[in-house]
Amino acid sequence: MRFGSAVLIFVWLMVGPWLSDARAAADREALLTEPSVYGTFAVFALDEGWAKQDPAMRIVRLTSLKGVVEQHREHVTIDLYLLRGLSDHADLLFRIHAAELRQTQEFLLDLKSSQLGKHLKTVGIMHGLTKKPNYVPGFSDQMKTDLKTLSEPGQNPYAIVIPIKKSAEWWGLDQEKRAAMMQEHTAATLPYLKTVKRKLYHASGLDDLDFITYFETSKLEDFHRLVLSLEQVQEFQYTRRFGNPTILGTVKSVDEIVELLAQ
Repeated sequence: MRFGSAVLIFVWLMVGPWLSDARAAADREALLTEPSVYGTFAVFALDEGWAKQDPAMRIVRLTSLKGVVEQHREHVTIDLYLLRGLSDHADLLFRIHAAELRQTQEFLLDLKSSQLGKHLKTVGIMHGLTKKPNYVPGFSDQMKTDLKTLSEPGQNPYAIVIPIKKSAEWWGLDQEKRAAMMQEHTAATLPYLKTVKRKLYHASGLDDLDFITYFETSKLEDFHRLVLSLEQVQEFQYTRRFGNPTILGTVKSVDEIVELLAQ
């Protein structure tokens, strides 16, 4: 039996009975698609003490992660990403959606208090809010139709998070000028709608940012081309921060995270 398989069996024996009594999960589809939902991106690094833990103790501590996720699944949706190997300063990313930001806070407090959390160093946390599109209603009918293009089926293993801050000049422009530039911005994204999924979070007032952009793709080369295209449009001239950090990781389930970090 592979060590990873033994890990998952051990985890199930530890938490399985508790999970059978778990409360109903939050409406994931609603939290991921509706406006006025809070999105939080929490980045963590494992401390130096983690590498000194023997495999059995790492399993015990990782088991607590699954327990905390299940404890809060009634109110929040939690997506996990492995940054280790693609980042020089972080190991894990949590993307959390909640109807109330305090529900995210409660999850993160319990996570940090858990057996695993004692080994997690907070690298950064960003908060945003989903909203209805500001500019799409003014786009041409053809562009509105193009925006309904469905992404290619199948799993997108890569996730990229890019924080953005605009200049004061951008916010000083009238709505009509911003709308015209955003139509050009949107036109540059159309060739990549099938291969790059995108979600926007508004962060003004919630963080020292204006936007947090989240992407998923199976084709990083297309994402690279998308960014190059966006850097050429007029709207980009009003961007004062793009990335810094840019977060790149792979989408993982809780079980996969447990298996990978237990080794």
